[in-house]
Amino acid sequence: MTSANGLPDAAAVRERLEAVRRSRGYLLPNQGVMAAALPDLQDAAAVMYRALTLTDRHLTAFEREFVWLAILIACEEHVGTHHVRLFRDTGGTDAQAEACWRLVALARGARAFAFLDAHWQSHFAALPAARAYSDAARALLAGSPVPEGLARIALIGVHAALSQSWALAVEIEAAYAADVGEGKIAEAMSLAVWPAGMNRLIEAGTVWRDLIRARRVAASPGFRAWAEMPHAY
Repeated sequence: MTSANGLPDAAAVRERLEAVRRSRGYLLPNQGVMAAALPDLQDAAAVMYRALTLTDRHLTAFEREFVWLAILIACEEHVGTHHVRLFRDTGGTDAQAEACWRLVALARGARAFAFLDAHWQSHFAALPAARAYSDAARALLAGSPVPEGLARIALIGVHAALSQSWALAVEIEAAYAADVGEGKIAEAMSLAVWPAGMNRLIEAGTVWRDLIRARRVAASPGFRAWAEMPHAY
């Protein structure tokens, strides 16, 4: 029911919020804002949330939660503790969580390598920035309980969320070199949408498209077809 001011009445708001609590097991403040004034947005957001976080596609349940953990740490999204529980529920260990923290720390430091590439590469000709960055990731993973392929897709999600285009390009190339499936790359990249916004996926898609166009990655026919289409951005 709608009240005189055009907003849902108290009973309708309570009913919506109880439905959310039953579905997810918890209730966040944004749900109250939407239930009390923007119920159509709440319905649309629920569909998007299910598509992003609950639908099985290319990543395994554990891979998806590992990538989520990395993105939430990178974005400093402390409210995402339900993903900590899901990480545990899908088999995540403290050792893997520690590896995740280290990968995020590397990702945050990738700007140093991007600076080298953009400004000082001529002064360090024997030290290609992209190779140095990728080697740093491999060194970090030596003896780690996280395989390189999973580390690369987690870093792709983090760089997409942080709008770090140079490092994202290096990671996409590294993922192809490590035989990571394009579906996994795309799904990891898409997870950045929830905490960081759709514009991050637009930017990340642009980076990937340009790599395909430049033949820097061996894209599959479907991805080549996308890259060859005219774009406004």
